[in-house]
Amino acid sequence: MADSKPLRTLDGDPVAVEALLRDVFGIVVDEAIRKGTNASEKVCEWKEPEELKQLLDLELQSQGESRERILERCRAVIHYSVKTGHPRFFNQLFSGLDPHALAGRIITESLNTSQYTYEIAPVFVLVEEEVLKKLRALVGWNTGDGVFCPGGSISNMYAINPARFQRYPDCKQRGLRALPPLALFTSKECHYSITKGAAFLGLGTDSVRVVKADERGKMIPEDLERQISLAEAEGSVPFLVSATSGTTVLGAFDPLDAIADVCQRHGLWLHVDAAWGGSVLLSRTHRHLLDGIQRADSVAWNPHKLLAAGLQCSALLLRDTSNLLKRCHGSQASYLFQQDKFYNVALDTGDKVVQCGRRVDCLKLWLMWKAQGGQGLEWRIDQAFALTRYLVEEIKKREGFELVMEPEFINVCFWFVPPSLRGKKESPDYSQRLSQVAPVLKERMVKKGTMMIGYQPHGTRANFFRMVVANPILVQADIDFLLGELERLGQDL
Repeated sequence: MADSKPLRTLDGDPVAVEALLRDVFGIVVDEAIRKGTNASEKVCEWKEPEELKQLLDLELQSQGESRERILERCRAVIHYSVKTGHPRFFNQLFSGLDPHALAGRIITESLNTSQYTYEIAPVFVLVEEEVLKKLRALVGWNTGDGVFCPGGSISNMYAINPARFQRYPDCKQRGLRALPPLALFTSKECHYSITKGAAFLGLGTDSVRVVKADERGKMIPEDLERQISLAEAEGSVPFLVSATSGTTVLGAFDPLDAIADVCQRHGLWLHVDAAWGGSVLLSRTHRHLLDGIQRADSVAWNPHKLLAAGLQCSALLLRDTSNLLKRCHGSQASYLFQQDKFYNVALDTGDKVVQCGRRVDCLKLWLMWKAQGGQGLEWRIDQAFALTRYLVEEIKKREGFELVMEPEFINVCFWFVPPSLRGKKESPDYSQRLSQVAPVLKERMVKKGTMMIGYQPHGTRANFFRMVVANPILVQADIDFLLGELERLGQDL
């Protein structure tokens, strides 16, 4: 990096501030947006940790740096980062870069406010209210409550707390002393945040009763009934069932109506973790996958995933109209939530959550929705399903590719069987050798920078790839590239 004079503070120099930010935005547009979403560019520029530390010169010094060096650093940060908006980034349940959502993120970061009171975030309090109302309507509720949370894991944890509080309100003051041994129920395919939430809230991981799933990863309602009876026989009090709409690996949707029937019979809170699959509610063609979700007591939904609203955008929705969230989490801090303000203090929503400071996560979704309309977002969902079907049919045509199962969502799980293993399924070491293929191919693709796709074992199944067809700019050529690249990378295995 070029040497130059140290940078003086920009405080009080609006011309210099504007010049710097215009240059930074130019770099962002060039490197993160133009190149970062171009299929001919690399998804990532892999470096080993020690080399990357040296390239980035991470150590913080006592003296400031020049404007030119700061701009070089901005460019380097983007250059060596993974481009999650790239059409060949298939690694996570989030991908893509929506320009309107990005505009919303830039605005909220620039305004740097906290979404806890109307007095300092008037626009965003009203925007959040409207967005949550729309999401609840898609679930099937005319009324209710909700809040944006810092990620789907926190949404799931938040859901457990009001469910417990509703049954045992004394626990807010007296803690675990006010509680009998509690039991909550979820499928073995659930997100790990359910177990983490039970530990964090003091229930303990032993309170989580794991319900069997069928071969497609769906919770079995009959086993839920059995687990509830077993918990009661062992002296525990069942209080919550967490169903999943869109499991992380297989993309399974639990049978919500049947699970709701069980919850109704036993008086249990039904939470639906729809962090991944919730956006399917926008599609008239595919929303049947979530039939029965309107019977839930709470729903977690992450628009930053399938809708590409940008990290993070995670909503917790409640059917409750009794202000349960605020009663459960509120502490009435008098310096923040004064009751004698000159406006309607019901608009001060910050006491609904455990956090104090809370970033604005609603504007990017609202602005994107305003630009795309419900019809545009529905098209995105339907297009993802269509491209998923194209991928499945291409896998079936190609030698060396094998589906783990027919997908019902946009998670496509498959094995790439290299030439040396084809026709050898009956060999005693076949599964062990097949399990080594995905990690090798993952290393090769990342170091080459051509694409990123996740893999994992699952039960007794050897490592397989999980392709996520979510990026709104994906086209069939990207699907063809994925399959062709796996063949190229694995031809010598």
